[in-house]
Amino acid sequence: SFGVIADIQYADAEDGYDFGGYRRRYYRQSLNLLRDAVEAWATERPPLAFVLQLGDSIDGLNARSGEAEGALEQVLVVLGRLPVPVHHAWGNHEFYNFSRARLVHTGLNSRPAGAGAGAGDCQAYHFSPATRFRVVVLDAYDLSILGREPDSPRYRESLRLLQEKNPNDNLNSPAGLEEPRFVEFNGGFSQAQLDWFNEVLKFSDEHQEKVVVMGHLPIHPDASDRVCLAWNYEDALSVIHSHQCVVCFLAGHLHDGGYCLDSHGVHHLTLEGVIETPPESNAFGTIYVYEDKMILKGRGRISERVMHF
Repeated sequence: SFGVIADIQYADAEDGYDFGGYRRRYYRQSLNLLRDAVEAWATERPPLAFVLQLGDSIDGLNARSGEAEGALEQVLVVLGRLPVPVHHAWGNHEFYNFSRARLVHTGLNSRPAGAGAGAGDCQAYHFSPATRFRVVVLDAYDLSILGREPDSPRYRESLRLLQEKNPNDNLNSPAGLEEPRFVEFNGGFSQAQLDWFNEVLKFSDEHQEKVVVMGHLPIHPDASDRVCLAWNYEDALSVIHSHQCVVCFLAGHLHDGGYCLDSHGVHHLTLEGVIETPPESNAFGTIYVYEDKMILKGRGRISERVMHF
């Protein structure tokens, strides 16, 4: 079994609202909800094997108030009470607060030394917590203008792609776009990462493994709205669909959550975000893995779900 949580977006700030101005965000309260999750996970028997934190651990507000380091420290202290490893995806809010180069030197870097996608500073890696079971952590901002130096080749490549698809002055605005996912707060997967991903899945096919994939951005339109998808989600899907081993893709980013079972039998689960969860509720879950299914026991806004494979 393992824990799942997404979009904590902690900041020591009064409640606010989303960019649309109508969805409440409970910045300060999110740390209390994380504490509740950690306490619940710590009492699980048998104990969890690990926890997946699906990105956006602290909010972009921290960058403006100069609180990024302190806010991250508070989140990591709470997660540090768990007696098991926590695997982190990096989301857009991480990059509002820190450069990619800086994130590598924080507690949000869960990639084992020497492991990973091998190409540049891509954060993708995989691990096997049990026989014939593998988890792949994807880097959904490998292609992105967030967190990178403007003079870097990857930044320029990403900006070119973004501007090709989004003629708006404000690159965070999806207004009028045929493909509204091409906004600055999203990102995508480099070809090098997709090639690496393909090789990992080939290995898992050969060894008859079941694979769970996680990344901050959803990659299936039926488990997301049209705005919150990874830029080149079809490329990631086509890699997954060319193999037999993947049973589930876990994402955050869309605070409403989402779910679908795709045409190839892969479950796409987008977790509801802690940041928009009222204080009397919560948004985390535990996933129990069996030979032929996974059972999600959700808390608060996250519903229970049986995912057969």
